[in-house]
Amino acid sequence: MKQEHGMTLLEMLVAMVVFSIVLGGALSVFRSQSRGFAKGADRMTVLQNVRFAMGMFETDVRTAGSGVPDIQPYLIYAGEDVVAFNANYTSNITTDVSAVYVDPDAPAGSVSALMATSTITVPNTSFVYPDTTYLQGPGINSFAETIIFFFRPDSSTTRTDDYAMYRQVNQDTPELVARNLLKNGALPFFEYFRETTALGGARTIMQVPNASLPLVHTVPIHLAPADTGAAAIVDSLRGVRLNISATNGQSGAAEQIRTISRLVRVPNAGIANRKTCGDEPLPATGLIATPGNTVTGDPLITLTWPQAVDEASGEKDVVRYVLWRRVNAQVQWGDPYLSIPSGNPTYVYADAAVITGDSYLYALAAQDCTPQLSALSIAGPVVAPAPIP
Repeated sequence: MKQEHGMTLLEMLVAMVVFSIVLGGALSVFRSQSRGFAKGADRMTVLQNVRFAMGMFETDVRTAGSGVPDIQPYLIYAGEDVVAFNANYTSNITTDVSAVYVDPDAPAGSVSALMATSTITVPNTSFVYPDTTYLQGPGINSFAETIIFFFRPDSSTTRTDDYAMYRQVNQDTPELVARNLLKNGALPFFEYFRETTALGGARTIMQVPNASLPLVHTVPIHLAPADTGAAAIVDSLRGVRLNISATNGQSGAAEQIRTISRLVRVPNAGIANRKTCGDEPLPATGLIATPGNTVTGDPLITLTWPQAVDEASGEKDVVRYVLWRRVNAQVQWGDPYLSIPSGNPTYVYADAAVITGDSYLYALAAQDCTPQLSALSIAGPVVAPAPIP
Protein backbone atom coordinates (compact mmCIF):
# COMPACT_ATOMS: atom_id res chain seq x y z
CA MET A 1 0.00 0.00 0.00
CA LYS A 2 1.37 3.37 -1.05
CA GLN A 3 2.02 5.77 1.82
CA GLU A 4 0.53 9.35 1.47
CA HIS A 5 2.44 12.37 2.79
CA GLY A 6 1.05 15.77 3.94
CA MET A 7 2.30 19.25 3.03
CA THR A 8 5.72 20.23 4.11
CA LEU A 9 6.30 23.31 6.23
CA LEU A 10 7.78 25.14 3.25
CA GLU A 11 4.73 24.37 1.12
CA MET A 12 2.43 25.68 3.83
CA LEU A 13 4.42 28.90 4.13
CA VAL A 14 4.29 29.45 0.36
CA ALA A 15 0.51 28.82 0.32
CA MET A 16 -0.03 31.25 3.20
CA VAL A 17 2.01 33.93 1.45
CA VAL A 18 0.06 33.48 -1.80
CA PHE A 19 -3.27 33.51 0.09
CA SER A 20 -2.26 36.68 1.98
CA ILE A 21 -1.37 38.43 -1.29
CA VAL A 22 -4.71 37.45 -2.90
CA LEU A 23 -6.67 38.42 0.23
CA GLY A 24 -4.87 41.75 0.48
CA GLY A 25 -5.65 42.52 -3.14
CA ALA A 26 -9.30 41.61 -2.63
CA LEU A 27 -9.56 43.79 0.46
CA SER A 28 -7.93 46.67 -1.39
CA VAL A 29 -10.48 46.38 -4.21
CA PHE A 30 -13.30 46.17 -1.65
CA ARG A 31 -12.08 49.28 0.18
CA SER A 32 -11.77 51.15 -3.11
CA GLN A 33 -15.31 50.16 -4.10
CA SER A 34 -16.63 51.15 -0.68
CA ARG A 35 -15.02 54.59 -0.97
CA GLY A 36 -16.49 54.93 -4.46
CA PHE A 37 -19.97 54.00 -3.26
CA ALA A 38 -19.66 56.41 -0.33
CA LYS A 39 -18.59 59.25 -2.61
CA GLY A 40 -21.41 58.43 -4.99
CA ALA A 41 -23.92 58.48 -2.14
CA ASP A 42 -22.51 61.81 -0.93
CA ARG A 43 -22.77 63.30 -4.42
CA MET A 44 -26.38 62.13 -4.76
CA THR A 45 -27.30 63.48 -1.30
CA VAL A 46 -25.77 66.86 -2.09
CA LEU A 47 -27.51 66.99 -5.46
CA GLN A 48 -30.89 66.08 -3.97
CA ASN A 49 -30.42 68.68 -1.24
CA VAL A 50 -29.73 71.55 -3.63
CA ARG A 51 -32.48 70.45 -6.02
CA PHE A 52 -35.05 70.25 -3.23
CA ALA A 53 -34.18 73.73 -1.96
CA MET A 54 -34.37 75.20 -5.46
CA GLY A 55 -37.58 73.33 -6.29
CA MET A 56 -39.45 74.51 -3.22
CA PHE A 57 -38.30 78.09 -3.68
CA GLU A 58 -39.20 78.14 -7.38
CA THR A 59 -42.64 76.59 -6.81
CA ASP A 60 -43.60 79.16 -4.18
CA VAL A 61 -42.10 82.31 -5.72
CA ARG A 62 -43.92 81.70 -9.01
CA THR A 63 -47.19 82.17 -7.12
CA ALA A 64 -46.26 85.63 -5.76
CA GLY A 65 -49.11 88.02 -6.53
CA SER A 66 -51.71 85.34 -7.27
CA GLY A 67 -55.08 86.14 -5.71
CA VAL A 68 -53.73 89.40 -4.23
CA PRO A 69 -56.15 92.39 -4.25
CA ASP A 70 -54.87 95.59 -5.79
CA ILE A 71 -54.38 97.44 -2.51
CA GLN A 72 -52.07 94.70 -1.17
CA PRO A 73 -48.47 94.61 -2.41
CA TYR A 74 -47.32 91.38 -4.01
CA LEU A 75 -43.70 91.85 -2.91
CA ILE A 76 -42.89 93.12 0.56
CA TYR A 77 -39.14 92.83 1.07
CA ALA A 78 -36.34 91.99 -1.36
CA GLY A 79 -32.96 91.55 0.33
CA GLU A 80 -29.76 89.59 -0.23
CA ASP A 81 -30.71 86.84 2.23
CA VAL A 82 -34.49 87.24 2.59
CA VAL A 83 -37.44 87.67 0.25
CA ALA A 84 -41.03 88.17 1.43
CA PHE A 85 -44.14 88.20 -0.78
CA ASN A 86 -47.90 87.77 -0.70
CA ALA A 87 -49.93 85.09 -2.48
CA ASN A 88 -53.19 83.22 -2.05
CA TYR A 89 -51.13 80.06 -1.88
CA THR A 90 -53.34 77.88 0.33
CA SER A 91 -57.02 78.19 1.20
CA ASN A 92 -59.23 76.16 3.52
CA ILE A 93 -62.33 77.22 1.56
CA THR A 94 -63.16 74.57 -1.02
CA THR A 95 -64.85 77.10 -3.35
CA ASP A 96 -61.88 79.48 -3.38
CA VAL A 97 -60.70 78.74 -6.91
CA SER A 98 -58.33 81.73 -6.84
CA ALA A 99 -56.10 79.82 -4.41
CA VAL A 100 -53.16 77.86 -5.75
CA TYR A 101 -53.93 74.96 -3.38
CA VAL A 102 -56.98 74.09 -1.28
CA ASP A 103 -56.53 72.31 2.04
CA PRO A 104 -59.72 72.18 4.16
CA ASP A 105 -57.60 71.38 7.23
CA ALA A 106 -55.21 74.34 6.85
CA PRO A 107 -55.16 76.53 9.98
CA ALA A 108 -56.97 79.86 9.69
CA GLY A 109 -53.87 81.84 10.63
CA SER A 110 -51.95 80.71 7.54
CA VAL A 111 -54.60 81.13 4.83
CA SER A 112 -55.31 84.86 4.98
CA ALA A 113 -53.43 88.14 5.06
CA LEU A 114 -51.75 89.49 8.13
CA MET A 115 -53.59 92.44 9.68
CA ALA A 116 -52.37 95.63 11.34
CA THR A 117 -53.16 93.98 14.67
CA SER A 118 -51.03 90.90 13.90
CA THR A 119 -47.73 92.24 12.59
CA ILE A 120 -44.48 90.36 12.14
CA THR A 121 -40.86 91.40 11.84
CA VAL A 122 -39.41 90.09 8.58
CA PRO A 123 -36.57 87.68 9.51
CA ASN A 124 -33.00 89.04 9.30
CA THR A 125 -34.41 92.60 9.31
CA SER A 126 -36.06 95.18 11.56
CA PHE A 127 -38.89 95.74 9.05
CA VAL A 128 -42.36 95.34 10.60
CA TYR A 129 -45.23 94.27 8.36
CA PRO A 130 -48.04 95.11 7.73
CA ASP A 131 -48.94 98.66 8.69
CA THR A 132 -52.51 98.36 7.43
CA THR A 133 -55.23 95.74 6.98
CA TYR A 134 -55.94 94.70 3.38
CA LEU A 135 -59.59 94.08 2.56
CA GLN A 136 -60.87 92.62 -0.68
CA GLY A 137 -64.50 93.32 0.05
CA PRO A 138 -66.61 94.96 2.76
CA GLY A 139 -65.25 93.52 6.01
CA ILE A 140 -63.48 90.67 4.17
CA ASN A 141 -59.77 90.25 4.88
CA SER A 142 -57.53 89.41 1.92
CA PHE A 143 -56.96 85.69 1.38
CA ALA A 144 -53.33 86.28 0.33
CA GLU A 145 -50.92 85.19 3.06
CA THR A 146 -47.31 86.27 3.49
CA ILE A 147 -44.57 83.79 2.54
CA ILE A 148 -40.93 84.38 3.45
CA PHE A 149 -37.73 82.59 2.43
CA PHE A 150 -34.56 83.44 4.33
CA PHE A 151 -31.07 82.17 5.16
CA ARG A 152 -29.31 82.02 8.50
CA PRO A 153 -25.91 80.61 9.56
CA ASP A 154 -26.25 76.92 10.44
CA SER A 155 -25.06 76.42 14.02
CA SER A 156 -25.74 72.67 13.96
CA THR A 157 -22.63 71.81 11.90
CA THR A 158 -18.90 72.07 12.46
CA ARG A 159 -18.43 74.38 9.49
CA THR A 160 -18.47 78.14 10.00
CA ASP A 161 -19.42 79.14 6.46
CA ASP A 162 -22.62 77.16 5.86
CA TYR A 163 -26.25 78.28 6.08
CA ALA A 164 -29.73 76.85 6.53
CA MET A 165 -32.67 77.90 4.36
CA TYR A 166 -36.07 78.48 6.00
CA ARG A 167 -39.65 79.09 4.86
CA GLN A 168 -42.16 80.98 6.98
CA VAL A 169 -45.89 81.65 6.45
CA ASN A 170 -47.38 84.63 8.32
CA GLN A 171 -46.67 84.23 12.05
CA ASP A 172 -46.07 80.48 11.87
CA THR A 173 -42.82 78.97 13.12
CA PRO A 174 -40.26 78.90 10.27
CA GLU A 175 -39.79 75.45 8.74
CA LEU A 176 -36.38 74.17 7.67
CA VAL A 177 -36.07 73.72 3.90
CA ALA A 178 -32.41 72.68 3.58
CA ARG A 179 -29.08 72.96 5.37
CA ASN A 180 -25.39 72.57 4.43
CA LEU A 181 -25.79 75.47 2.00
CA LEU A 182 -23.03 77.89 0.98
CA LYS A 183 -22.91 81.13 -0.92
CA ASN A 184 -21.78 81.05 -4.54
CA GLY A 185 -18.58 82.98 -4.05
CA ALA A 186 -19.29 86.69 -3.62
CA LEU A 187 -22.84 86.43 -4.99
CA PRO A 188 -25.73 87.06 -2.58
CA PHE A 189 -28.33 84.34 -2.12
CA PHE A 190 -30.98 86.45 -3.87
CA GLU A 191 -30.65 88.74 -6.88
CA TYR A 192 -33.52 90.63 -8.49
CA PHE A 193 -34.59 91.75 -11.94
CA ARG A 194 -37.01 94.59 -12.62
CA GLU A 195 -38.99 95.85 -15.57
CA THR A 196 -38.09 99.29 -16.88
CA THR A 197 -39.30 101.43 -19.77
CA ALA A 198 -36.67 102.87 -22.09
CA LEU A 199 -36.89 106.34 -23.64
CA GLY A 200 -38.34 104.86 -26.81
CA GLY A 201 -41.14 103.21 -24.86
CA ALA A 202 -39.80 99.66 -25.06
CA ARG A 203 -39.96 97.59 -21.91
CA THR A 204 -36.79 95.85 -20.83
CA ILE A 205 -35.63 93.72 -17.89
CA MET A 206 -32.52 94.78 -15.99
CA GLN A 207 -30.80 93.48 -12.89
CA VAL A 208 -31.10 95.50 -9.71
CA PRO A 209 -27.59 96.33 -8.47
CA ASN A 210 -26.81 94.42 -5.29
CA ALA A 211 -25.71 97.69 -3.70
CA SER A 212 -29.30 98.97 -4.08
CA LEU A 213 -30.74 96.20 -1.91
CA PRO A 214 -32.87 95.84 0.07
CA LEU A 215 -36.00 97.00 -1.70
CA VAL A 216 -38.93 97.48 0.65
CA HIS A 217 -42.61 98.23 0.11
CA THR A 218 -42.90 101.28 2.36
CA VAL A 219 -46.19 102.70 1.05
CA PRO A 220 -49.08 101.00 2.90
CA ILE A 221 -51.56 100.94 0.01
CA HIS A 222 -50.39 99.40 -3.22
CA LEU A 223 -51.14 101.53 -6.31
CA ALA A 224 -51.91 104.56 -4.11
CA PRO A 225 -50.78 108.00 -5.43
CA ALA A 226 -47.72 107.84 -3.16
CA ASP A 227 -46.81 104.38 -4.46
CA THR A 228 -44.75 105.74 -7.35
CA GLY A 229 -41.16 106.67 -8.15
CA ALA A 230 -38.47 105.29 -5.86
CA ALA A 231 -41.10 103.87 -3.50
CA ALA A 232 -42.50 101.71 -6.28
CA ILE A 233 -39.25 100.09 -7.46
CA VAL A 234 -40.09 96.96 -5.47
CA ASP A 235 -43.36 96.74 -7.45
CA SER A 236 -41.44 96.55 -10.73
CA LEU A 237 -39.57 93.34 -9.83
CA ARG A 238 -40.35 90.54 -12.27
CA GLY A 239 -37.80 87.88 -11.39
CA VAL A 240 -35.70 86.52 -8.51
CA ARG A 241 -32.46 84.59 -8.94
CA LEU A 242 -31.40 82.13 -6.25
CA ASN A 243 -27.69 81.36 -5.95
CA ILE A 244 -26.73 78.46 -3.68
CA SER A 245 -24.17 75.71 -3.26
CA ALA A 246 -24.77 72.54 -1.26
CA THR A 247 -22.14 70.45 0.53
CA ASN A 248 -22.00 67.11 2.30
CA GLY A 249 -20.89 68.87 5.48
CA GLN A 250 -17.27 67.69 5.22
CA SER A 251 -14.05 69.46 4.28
CA GLY A 252 -10.81 68.73 2.50
CA ALA A 253 -10.64 65.81 0.06
CA ALA A 254 -13.92 64.39 1.37
CA GLU A 255 -15.88 67.55 0.55
CA GLN A 256 -18.60 67.38 -2.14
CA ILE A 257 -20.10 70.60 -3.55
CA ARG A 258 -22.89 71.18 -6.06
CA THR A 259 -23.69 74.70 -7.23
CA ILE A 260 -26.90 75.98 -8.78
CA SER A 261 -28.13 79.39 -9.90
CA ARG A 262 -31.59 79.88 -11.38
CA LEU A 263 -33.67 82.89 -12.36
CA VAL A 264 -37.30 82.41 -11.36
CA ARG A 265 -39.89 84.46 -13.21
CA VAL A 266 -42.78 86.00 -11.25
CA PRO A 267 -45.63 85.80 -13.77
CA ASN A 268 -48.34 87.37 -11.56
CA ALA A 269 -46.38 90.54 -10.85
CA GLY A 270 -47.87 93.72 -12.29
CA ILE A 271 -51.26 92.18 -13.08
CA ALA A 272 -54.08 94.38 -11.80
CA ASN A 273 -57.18 92.77 -10.32
CA ARG A 274 -60.74 94.00 -10.35
CA LYS A 275 -61.16 96.69 -7.68
CA THR A 276 -64.93 96.59 -7.04
CA CYS A 277 -66.05 93.67 -4.95
CA GLY A 278 -69.25 94.31 -3.07
CA ASP A 279 -72.47 92.33 -3.13
CA GLU A 280 -72.82 88.76 -4.27
CA PRO A 281 -72.68 88.62 -8.10
CA LEU A 282 -75.94 88.29 -9.96
CA PRO A 283 -76.47 84.77 -11.36
CA ALA A 284 -74.83 83.78 -14.63
CA THR A 285 -78.03 82.72 -16.37
CA GLY A 286 -78.38 81.05 -19.76
CA LEU A 287 -76.21 77.95 -19.30
CA ILE A 288 -76.96 75.48 -22.12
CA ALA A 289 -75.63 71.90 -22.39
CA THR A 290 -75.71 70.34 -25.86
CA PRO A 291 -74.72 66.71 -26.66
CA GLY A 292 -72.54 66.04 -29.68
CA ASN A 293 -69.38 64.37 -30.89
CA THR A 294 -65.74 65.35 -31.31
CA VAL A 295 -64.06 65.40 -34.73
CA THR A 296 -62.93 61.84 -34.04
CA GLY A 297 -66.46 60.71 -33.20
CA ASP A 298 -66.10 60.49 -29.41
CA PRO A 299 -69.01 61.65 -27.19
CA LEU A 300 -69.03 65.31 -26.21
CA ILE A 301 -71.19 67.77 -24.27
CA THR A 302 -70.77 71.44 -25.18
CA LEU A 303 -71.57 74.11 -22.59
CA THR A 304 -72.35 77.69 -23.60
CA TRP A 305 -73.34 80.75 -21.59
CA PRO A 306 -73.32 84.56 -21.94
CA GLN A 307 -71.63 87.09 -19.66
CA ALA A 308 -73.06 87.48 -16.19
CA VAL A 309 -74.80 90.78 -15.51
CA ASP A 310 -72.07 91.89 -13.10
CA GLU A 311 -69.28 91.27 -15.60
CA ALA A 312 -70.22 93.79 -18.27
CA SER A 313 -72.30 96.13 -16.07
CA GLY A 314 -73.38 96.53 -12.47
CA GLU A 315 -70.39 96.12 -10.16
CA LYS A 316 -68.21 94.78 -13.01
CA ASP A 317 -66.41 92.55 -10.54
CA VAL A 318 -66.83 89.05 -12.01
CA VAL A 319 -63.34 87.55 -12.30
CA ARG A 320 -64.18 83.96 -13.24
CA TYR A 321 -66.89 81.39 -13.78
CA VAL A 322 -66.98 78.18 -11.75
CA LEU A 323 -68.50 74.99 -13.18
CA TRP A 324 -69.70 71.87 -11.39
CA ARG A 325 -70.66 68.55 -12.95
CA ARG A 326 -72.39 65.49 -11.54
CA VAL A 327 -74.05 62.37 -12.82
CA ASN A 328 -77.82 62.72 -12.66
CA ALA A 329 -78.13 59.94 -10.09
CA GLN A 330 -75.87 61.78 -7.64
CA VAL A 331 -77.23 64.24 -5.08
CA GLN A 332 -74.22 66.41 -4.15
CA TRP A 333 -72.29 68.64 -6.54
CA GLY A 334 -68.99 68.07 -4.77
CA ASP A 335 -65.89 70.13 -5.61
CA PRO A 336 -65.84 72.48 -8.61
CA TYR A 337 -65.21 70.76 -11.93
CA LEU A 338 -63.24 73.66 -13.41
CA SER A 339 -63.01 77.45 -13.50
CA ILE A 340 -62.72 79.76 -16.50
CA PRO A 341 -61.44 83.37 -16.33
CA SER A 342 -63.85 86.12 -17.31
CA GLY A 343 -63.27 88.57 -20.14
CA ASN A 344 -65.13 87.07 -23.11
CA PRO A 345 -68.48 88.17 -24.60
CA THR A 346 -69.67 84.54 -24.65
CA TYR A 347 -68.24 81.34 -23.24
CA VAL A 348 -67.92 77.84 -24.67
CA TYR A 349 -66.53 74.74 -23.00
CA ALA A 350 -66.40 71.30 -24.62
CA ASP A 351 -66.57 68.51 -22.04
CA ALA A 352 -65.08 65.41 -23.68
CA ALA A 353 -64.63 63.52 -20.38
CA VAL A 354 -68.08 61.95 -20.60
CA ILE A 355 -69.26 58.35 -20.90
CA THR A 356 -71.81 57.27 -23.50
CA GLY A 357 -75.25 56.76 -21.97
CA ASP A 358 -74.53 58.62 -18.71
CA SER A 359 -76.83 61.51 -17.85
CA TYR A 360 -75.10 64.68 -16.58
CA LEU A 361 -76.12 67.86 -14.81
CA TYR A 362 -74.02 71.03 -14.93
CA ALA A 363 -74.07 74.06 -12.63
CA LEU A 364 -72.51 77.46 -13.23
CA ALA A 365 -71.75 80.34 -10.85
CA ALA A 366 -70.11 83.73 -11.36
CA GLN A 367 -67.42 84.63 -8.83
CA ASP A 368 -66.10 88.03 -7.82
CA CYS A 369 -62.78 88.85 -6.18
CA THR A 370 -63.93 88.48 -2.56
CA PRO A 371 -64.47 85.57 -3.72
CA GLN A 372 -68.27 85.41 -3.48
CA LEU A 373 -70.27 83.04 -5.69
CA SER A 374 -73.55 83.84 -7.36
CA ALA A 375 -76.56 81.59 -7.25
CA LEU A 376 -76.23 78.53 -9.50
CA SER A 377 -77.49 78.30 -13.06
CA ILE A 378 -78.23 74.65 -13.86
CA ALA A 379 -78.36 72.86 -17.22
CA GLY A 380 -79.42 69.28 -17.93
CA PRO A 381 -79.85 66.49 -17.47
CA VAL A 382 -78.20 65.74 -20.80
CA VAL A 383 -77.20 62.27 -21.98
CA ALA A 384 -73.77 61.72 -23.52
CA PRO A 385 -74.32 60.38 -27.07
CA ALA A 386 -72.92 57.23 -28.60
CA PRO A 387 -69.63 57.51 -30.49
CA ILE A 388 -69.70 57.86 -34.26
CA PRO A 389 -67.66 55.16 -36.03
